[in-house]
Amino acid sequence: MADRHGGLAYLNKAAQLLWPQASSGDWLHEAVPSWLSDAHTRISDGLRGMDADVLGGPVHDRFFEAHATPGADGDVVWWLIDDTDRRLAVTALRTAQDRSEALSEVSATLLSTLNVPRCMEVAAFMAAQHLAEAAVLIAPAQGRRHPMTYAVQGGPVTQISQSIDPHSVPGLAEALQGFPPVPARWIDPARIPDWVLPDGFTKPLGSVIVTPLPGHGVPAGALILLRSSTEQRFTEGEEVFARLFAARAGAALSAARLYTEQADVTATLMRELMPPSLTRVHGVDYAGNYRAAKDHEHVGGDFYDVHPGADRSQETLVVLGDVAGKGLEAAVLTGKIRNTLHALLPLASDHQRVLELLNGALLSFHHTRFATLVLASVRRRGGKAHLRLTSAGHMPPLIIRADGEVEAVATRGTVVGALPRVTSHTVETVLKPGETCLLYTDGITEARGGPLGDEMFGEERLRRALSECAGIPVEALVERVQMLAAQWLGTGQHDDMAVVAISAPRTATLSVVDGHVSGKNWEER
Repeated sequence: MADRHGGLAYLNKAAQLLWPQASSGDWLHEAVPSWLSDAHTRISDGLRGMDADVLGGPVHDRFFEAHATPGADGDVVWWLIDDTDRRLAVTALRTAQDRSEALSEVSATLLSTLNVPRCMEVAAFMAAQHLAEAAVLIAPAQGRRHPMTYAVQGGPVTQISQSIDPHSVPGLAEALQGFPPVPARWIDPARIPDWVLPDGFTKPLGSVIVTPLPGHGVPAGALILLRSSTEQRFTEGEEVFARLFAARAGAALSAARLYTEQADVTATLMRELMPPSLTRVHGVDYAGNYRAAKDHEHVGGDFYDVHPGADRSQETLVVLGDVAGKGLEAAVLTGKIRNTLHALLPLASDHQRVLELLNGALLSFHHTRFATLVLASVRRRGGKAHLRLTSAGHMPPLIIRADGEVEAVATRGTVVGALPRVTSHTVETVLKPGETCLLYTDGITEARGGPLGDEMFGEERLRRALSECAGIPVEALVERVQMLAAQWLGTGQHDDMAVVAISAPRTATLSVVDGHVSGKNWEER
């Protein structure tokens, strides 16, 4: 209790424990903290309303709330309540909530990308934002170099790849191998090499955390957190939070690396399954077009290949096929068929023998699918393209003559991969300059659409469309066929669709002008 003049009138036993040197008669401002004596002065000066306020401030290493009860004679009784533990609990709860929100943000942000460099960039940036003044994320070595990402709070993120000595940083070599981190208090900041400090971190180093980034089965790298000597050193609670952060970051990085590896494998395999780009081979024009059953897929059950002969005197083998089914499973069998046919190229002059060997190979595979094929052996002679065509359960090829007439080649045969024996009938035909042979799969003719959405495109519509395409380049022809089928379908579902066109190109007439030969492709006539 203090009087109106600021004199200390009374201290109970609890107050005497706080100020053991104080006694009645002392001046209040000399005995208690200034925040309390100033509040007493304002109340004594008649600034009413202060008696309803709850004041607070530190007393030594504790925090107290102060409640005033003014008396009629001007004396004021101050009741001090120790609020330290409640405030610590509130602060701890707020810190836990902030950290929980930070971890949720970290997880959501990191898992939103499956790009490894971007994931490293985000992890380092968020570590510098939530945990330290600067962060360095070190990925597992690639050869003799480690990909590294530097981040400074409020600054840019930089990524480099350099050769480092992990043993130069206490605990780093162990962290990169996935071992638990050493406590921050065991790391002497003076032993940290300069390559750890990012550009823009110019203050003296005061505290360091080195923690592993746990991955799926193998470590995803290590994280180094840095604070300057002007900041508070890392506490045990912050070290625990750093490990929780590292666990989230490591899981995200590991997932990104796994996705990247799988994407690379898929892309490699996909390149082998994708239909090849076709062009002129030994004086004969080729073009192909493929559309998978689903827009997000790149491969399926339809395929085509062109295997050029060794020179102009050798036949070029063209294969177009359709495996029963669609999607990835059909694409796997498609790859097996294409590889088997490639191995059978030395026998390509005998279509029946090729089909028999392919049939035997398919029957030995563990599947229940079959395939239809059409083989075309092509050789240019004079200005014409000579073809041998063999169907194995496939729709007959169509010939577009120069006058617009469309002919179906009367080749036939049984499917491969279903019966112990296959039969086939080979037909020979000749393409004059400007004439084209079209190979296609049933995805074209069985495309269901039209005005009511339930009518197939059919071979007759295809023939009529082809009769209007006489003499056009093969690239334009296959695009035209696919476009018509797509327009007929509208937005409806469809099967895989593949088209290959073989054409004997038109040749120019030789003429001599001023002693020079003009005209194109005259050497191929």
